[in-house]
Amino acid sequence: MAVTRGGRWIAYWDPEDEGFWKRTGERVARRNLFFSVLCEHIGFSVWTLWSVLVLFMGPEYGLTPADKFLLTSVVTLVGAVVRVPYTFAVAVFGGRNWTVISAGLLLVPAVAAFAVMEPGTSFSTFLLVGLLAGIGGGNFASSMTNINAFFPLRRKGWALGLNAGGGNIGVPVIQLAALAVIGAGGGPRVLLGVYIPLILVAAVLAARFMDNLASVKNDTGAAKEAARDPHTWIMSVLYIGTFGSFIGYSFAFGQVLQTQFGRTPLQAAYLTFVGPLLGSLVRPLGGRLADRHGGARITLVNFAAMAAATAVLVAAGTTRTLALFVAAFVVLFALSGLGNGSTFKMIPGIFQHKALALGLTGDQAVAYGRRLSGASMGLIGAVGALGGVAINLAFRQSFLSFGSGTGAFCAFLACYAVCFAVTWAVYLRGPAARAAGGGERPAAAEDGPRPGYAEV
Repeated sequence: MAVTRGGRWIAYWDPEDEGFWKRTGERVARRNLFFSVLCEHIGFSVWTLWSVLVLFMGPEYGLTPADKFLLTSVVTLVGAVVRVPYTFAVAVFGGRNWTVISAGLLLVPAVAAFAVMEPGTSFSTFLLVGLLAGIGGGNFASSMTNINAFFPLRRKGWALGLNAGGGNIGVPVIQLAALAVIGAGGGPRVLLGVYIPLILVAAVLAARFMDNLASVKNDTGAAKEAARDPHTWIMSVLYIGTFGSFIGYSFAFGQVLQTQFGRTPLQAAYLTFVGPLLGSLVRPLGGRLADRHGGARITLVNFAAMAAATAVLVAAGTTRTLALFVAAFVVLFALSGLGNGSTFKMIPGIFQHKALALGLTGDQAVAYGRRLSGASMGLIGAVGALGGVAINLAFRQSFLSFGSGTGAFCAFLACYAVCFAVTWAVYLRGPAARAAGGGERPAAAEDGPRPGYAEV
């Protein structure tokens, strides 16, 4: 059946149908993915705007390191909270329509920051404007929910990883832009002056080239069912460990370098973009590896590696070895990105497995899995982003109590150990996993046996 449109609405969409996918589905899905990535990318840049604006804020602004960590915590918090309504907005307005609206809304925090970014502005005003910037964090949730509906289950790991990774690159890009502005002797308003027209361009392109799927509808029953399902909250914990780390470190890295190692704004800017860039680029790889080897396996190994990298950070911070500290931090960023891809790949697989366990087959199983995975993604993304709040608050308290970030890193090490144990217990060795044959490679779909949680 051909795709039909009216006012950029697609009336029929069945990506699981191989014939449909090859004829028209893949081309349309890839086009929407491309422009979704563009708008989400700029959303991430606006969300993490204050991670670089604080680098411009010298003594003349009258802010302490604790003030700056509190400011970035507030921005992260708002970005986490708005992910829930942004998830449901896709079905209310349509994926294309909401992408246009959410991209246009980014003008509000950008213009507000342009207006207040000068010495003499009160800390409370900076906090208020920072709250506005948090809406950029919501673009991720709506984008992921939208793209999840466009792609078949067998391609979701790659598609969701690419969508999220392309969006995540907005973090290092704005840090690179800040480096260029600082290096050229420009001020923060120059940086904002670059992004304001980019926001307008992204909104126009989304309006011109994206589509709405008529089949995507809000299902309050699915949202309630997803909220009651323990796997939604278990995956939220794992996503705190991966994405929470990525976004939290993105906000905090430059400040840690300035406060603990005495780097100047320019010196910090030279280093801060590398970690987020690698973390963004490897996110699709995490999805690919999860598609091939199972999300739970990749996630388990990833948390072990994150714990090891954090232990190196504790040692480097204690001995004040800058080169080792930066190297370990960059590795930790890359691992957080890899884990982002593998954990998000697990979500559709978990609910598809649940559908099979309930005895559903064929289209019924696919519809059930897609329904609950879409509903859970907004919740998981929101809770996961709260990890970024915790990271910035942990750094704030660590610097207030110990004068360094070492105390915070010790807490993060314990968190990664917990995430490792949860992944192993629930998705590789737990009763549910054993009942589903968790340790075995899945048979082909036509062979019949149901895949275990290890493969999600």
